[in-house]
Amino acid sequence: MSVLPRLRERLRRASLWQRLALLLFPALLVVTGLELWMTRHNALAAANAAYDRSLLGALKSIDANISTASGGLSVELPYTMFEFFELTASGQVFFRVATSDGLVELGSADLPAPPTALAMGVPTFYDATYFGEAVRLAAYRRDLDRAPAGSTGRSVLIQVGESTRSRQEFSARFVRSAALRDGLVLAMLLCGTAIALAAALRPLSRLAREVQARTPDDLTRIAEADLPAEVRPLVAAVNQQMSRTQDLVTQQRQFLDDASHQLRTHLTTLQMQADYARREQDPAQVQLALDALGTEIGRATRSAQQLLALGRSDTVSVEPAETDLAALLREVAVDLLPLARAKRIDLGIHSPAPEFLAVADRSLMREALSNLVTNAIAYTPAEGTITLFAAGDAAGWSLNVEDDGPGLSEEERAALGQRFRRGARAGKGGFGLGLAIARSIAQRHRGEVRLEPRETGTGLHAIIWWPRPAAA
Repeated sequence: MSVLPRLRERLRRASLWQRLALLLFPALLVVTGLELWMTRHNALAAANAAYDRSLLGALKSIDANISTASGGLSVELPYTMFEFFELTASGQVFFRVATSDGLVELGSADLPAPPTALAMGVPTFYDATYFGEAVRLAAYRRDLDRAPAGSTGRSVLIQVGESTRSRQEFSARFVRSAALRDGLVLAMLLCGTAIALAAALRPLSRLAREVQARTPDDLTRIAEADLPAEVRPLVAAVNQQMSRTQDLVTQQRQFLDDASHQLRTHLTTLQMQADYARREQDPAQVQLALDALGTEIGRATRSAQQLLALGRSDTVSVEPAETDLAALLREVAVDLLPLARAKRIDLGIHSPAPEFLAVADRSLMREALSNLVTNAIAYTPAEGTITLFAAGDAAGWSLNVEDDGPGLSEEERAALGQRFRRGARAGKGGFGLGLAIARSIAQRHRGEVRLEPRETGTGLHAIIWWPRPAAA
């Protein structure tokens, strides 16, 4: 595994402190190293500038003492300056004076020559190696008043060199002091950063202690006061999620309360009917009690099935997929056709196309549509008509159940859909869960259930509508 993936893996598992250390400390080290390199570069440049002025002074002193008045080339060396120069250079000083033809030469004849041709009257500084030691040299060429006797050279080359030991020692001392200074600054910066981070993260530690001290059923909002602005969006999101969880817990508690009440009623009725059958001696009365017992068992079974469907519609994950609504209408109509025939109800379907595609969770939509059709069959009088059809537009799709029953008032249409809430004309056998199941499933699809009067005549038009996906 390369360095970058390992660093990413370590960052993923590290705490906030460790992440800051892994990100901040290497960056500070790089910045400090870069600063030391620049300090060393600047120290060498400053040392060269200072020492080169001494070289240039010696060069000019020698040049000022060159004479051709005697017919030859004479140089009066400034020995006092050379002694002082050697002290500052911490080593030996070299010089050379030579004519352009090389016939007249004074000093160290084997000094390294300049790397490039010299311009007249312009001093040049360069580095070289002399007898295995690094030296710094200054070279200067100028015209002579006249050529010396025995020579045809009309120009003179002056070279002065010194050991770079003193420069290197000066630069090393400067860099060491800078490294000590930068190390101290780095340590102070790290300590200050640690203290600042500890103070900045103190509200998070307090928040963690408050959340850990809560009881399992405490879903009240977390106070956002005294929290950093960067943490408030996270706390707001947590509060929003806790509010949703609280609503879900409240809904589940209400569901359990309603379900337990409903099932307890059925069980009590069954117990009473069984006790009555055991006490009765007349076979006809016993048969009537057994018939009532069977009817109540059917009602309890239906109630349990609807309660399970309601709980499933609230909690099961929605898995939208391409669904043929025309096929879904046919399937539900075939399943409920015997129930409709028992009341001589004309149950029909209408689809705009043999294959009408939509995006939805097919099993949940089938459950919702079945409950609406079952309700329509229960409330539609004998020899009535129920029509199932699907529709769609640019906004979404809908499943529709239309009957010619007695219909509902506007107040009832607004109130129905709540759990265990039934209409004023509801007969025996209903539990007020069908519309609640359909509404829950529609809401899980970001849609709704609408109850509207028929456009013509009496009856009810129930609609399950849900929008198209955002990417569609």
